[in-house]
Amino acid sequence: MTPDPSTPDGQHDAAGVEALLAEARSGLDRLTPAQAYDAVLSGALLVDTRTTEQRARQGDLPGAVVIDRTVFEWRLDPGSPWHIPEVTGPDQLVVVVCRQGYSSSLAAASLQRLGLRRATDVVGGAEAWFAAGLPRHDGPVDVRE
Repeated sequence: MTPDPSTPDGQHDAAGVEALLAEARSGLDRLTPAQAYDAVLSGALLVDTRTTEQRARQGDLPGAVVIDRTVFEWRLDPGSPWHIPEVTGPDQLVVVVCRQGYSSSLAAASLQRLGLRRATDVVGGAEAWFAAGLPRHDGPVDVRE
């Protein structure tokens, strides 16, 4: 399912969110779900921005740190006094995942603007991860607020 790109009056805004998304993605080296899983196994930081409800419906990702989008930049900016300890510096690979791979692109581009040069996201998001048969996490989830 693709987000509805129309404006409230039903007209498409070509200079709106689609342009923003294209700009964000132009600077990302986006990963397939399999590439993302391999990156996590090799030490990349996997950040899940899905809502509690989405995670309850779809399942959780192994090794992911769950960070709400409202505090995302503060928790992942290495220079922020509120950053999580897993953020080690500008060359760290941070892989962002959302439900379908749209908002994660915007979030990863935001991290690049904060100096995390290798931040990226997963093409197709968690839906593609699970459709590819990659593992689900069982047990407590690492939620950071």
